[in-house]
Amino acid sequence: MEVDPPGTGFPESSAAPTSSLKRPQEDDPGTASKRPKAAETVSEESETVNTLEGEGEGEVAGSGEAAEAADGKGKGDKRGDAKKKQKGKKGKDKDKDYVRSRRRGTRPEGEEAPAPENGEPKAPRLPKRQCALLIGFCGDGYNGMQIQPDPKLRTIEGVLFDALIKVGAVSQDNSDNPTKVKLGRAARTDAGVHAAGNVVSMKLITTIPGVKDLVGRINEELPPEIRLWSILRVQNSFNARTTCDSRKYTYFFPSYLMIPPKPGSGLQKSLKEQGAETPDHPFWDGHHETSAEDDLRRKRAYRITPEQLEALREAAKKFEGSHNFHNFTVGRDFRDRSCQRFLKSIEILDPAVYGDTEWIAVLLHGQSFMLHQRKMISALVLACRTGTPPHVIEEMYGPRQVFIPKMPALGLLLEYPIFESYSKRVAGVNEKLQPDDPEYRPAIDFEVHRAQLDEFKQHHIYSKMRSIEDQFGIFDGWIRSIDSYAGNDLGYLNAKGVIPATAVIKRGESRANPFREKKRFDATSFPAGAGAENVASVEAEESSEEDEAQLPLNKEELADMEG
Repeated sequence: MEVDPPGTGFPESSAAPTSSLKRPQEDDPGTASKRPKAAETVSEESETVNTLEGEGEGEVAGSGEAAEAADGKGKGDKRGDAKKKQKGKKGKDKDKDYVRSRRRGTRPEGEEAPAPENGEPKAPRLPKRQCALLIGFCGDGYNGMQIQPDPKLRTIEGVLFDALIKVGAVSQDNSDNPTKVKLGRAARTDAGVHAAGNVVSMKLITTIPGVKDLVGRINEELPPEIRLWSILRVQNSFNARTTCDSRKYTYFFPSYLMIPPKPGSGLQKSLKEQGAETPDHPFWDGHHETSAEDDLRRKRAYRITPEQLEALREAAKKFEGSHNFHNFTVGRDFRDRSCQRFLKSIEILDPAVYGDTEWIAVLLHGQSFMLHQRKMISALVLACRTGTPPHVIEEMYGPRQVFIPKMPALGLLLEYPIFESYSKRVAGVNEKLQPDDPEYRPAIDFEVHRAQLDEFKQHHIYSKMRSIEDQFGIFDGWIRSIDSYAGNDLGYLNAKGVIPATAVIKRGESRANPFREKKRFDATSFPAGAGAENVASVEAEESSEEDEAQLPLNKEELADMEG
C-alpha cells in the first residue's frame, strides 16, 4: 500500500515520510512462492492441519535420516527370494511415508511427550502457527538485523528471538536454532541502520497459557529501541523476503553537502582541469584558508537555494524506472542480470531545519535495492554540487564500470516493506469470512500503526541521527574526504557529464591513485563519551571496493543481504 508522503523530513509531530525500496524477487526454485497456485488457495483448515503436523520442521532431516538408516538394514541381502524382498520393500515404503507425514518431534495437539530419563513428563506441546511479526527498531549499537552464529554479535533478530523464548512463543526444543521455526525477514539492514517497520516471518506459538496480550508481553522483554507492533497469522506459504513486493526507504542528509568544493581542494582542481568555468561559490569568499572546524560552523547555517533543490529533483528522476544498477553496488558485473532493478519513485522533500542544521529527505520506493545502493544518493549529490549534467547518471547504467563512493550509513532509514500482492490474495479469501473465523488472514499494513511509528521515529531514530551528526560531523567528514581527492576515479564529475576513459575501472588492472573510503562512514554510532581522538582512529581505517568485491558470497547470500 502506498501512502502519500508528508512534506518535511524529521517531522516533529506530523506524519513521517514513508519511503521504501525493494529488490525484485530473486529466482529461487525452492521457495514456497514457486508452488502451484492451487496450493496458495487451499483451505485454511488444511493449513492448520499442516501447521500442526509440520511442527519441528527444523528436525525433519534428522528423523528422515534415522528412518532411512533403519530401513536400510539388510539392503543388499541376496539370500531372500525376490518376492520376499519386494514385499519387504513395500512395507518399508509405507513406514517411510508415515515418518515423513508425522516428522520427528511432532504429535497431535495436547499429547504429552514421552517421559525423559528422570521420569518427569514434559509439558504438552503447543501448536505453532506461521506468523508475520511487524517490528521497528533503532539500529544504534546492533550488528545489523540478521541473527549471527556468533552469540557475541548483538543483532535485532537475536534480541527478538531471545524475547520470544522467554515468553514461550518459541519452545525450548527450538530455542537452539532459529531455522527450526523458519525465521526470515523482509529486509536485512546493515549494522546501525534503522527501521520504522520490518517484517519477520516464522512459526510461532501464539496461544500461551497465562498470556492474554502476547504482543505486550513480548515488548516487556524487549529493550525500548526494539518494538513489536503486531503479530499477524499468515498463510503457511508466507515468506517475508520472497513474498515482499517492494520497500520504502528514506535517506536524510544535511543541505550543506550541496556547497561546491572548497577552492584549492583536490576535487576543485580536478574540475578546473576538465574545463569547468564556474566561478568559486560565494560561500567560500574570504574563507579559502579557514580550518575545517570554522568551515563546519558556517556550513550548519547554510540553506539550500531553490535552484539547487530543483537540480536535485531533476537529477533524481533519472533513477526512476528499470535500470542496470551494477555501478551502484560492489562486486557485480554489467552482464549479471540480477543488477536489473526497478525504482518505482523517488522524491526530494522540502528542506527542514532542526537545531542549526537544515536537512533534506529523499524518499525512495523500489521493487528492490542492491547492497550499498546508498551510492545512488552519493551520485545524485556529487553531480548536483559540481554542476555535472544529470545525464551522467544514465551513463552509469552502461557497461563501463566506475567508482561511486557510498554515502554515510547514518542517514539511511527503512520505512517499511510492502506486501500488496499478498494482501490482495488474502482479501479475496476473506470475502466470505468474518475476522474471527479461523481461516481469516489479515492484510499486512503498517499504516495501522502510523501514530506509533511516528512517535518511535521521533524519539529513537531522528533524535539520535541528528545528535550523532551534531557531535561528530559525520557528513562533513565524508564530504571533505571527497573534496580532498585528486585522482581519476571521480573524473565523471565534469561540466560535460561524460565518463572519461581515465575514470573507467578495468578488472584486474591496478589504478595509480584509487579512492579509499573510510570505514568511519559505514558506522552509525560511537561509544558513549567517545572523543575526537577515538573517532579519528576509526576515520584512519580505510577500505576499498576491491576488498568488498572479493568477499566469498554466493547468490543466495547476496540476495539475503539486499533489501
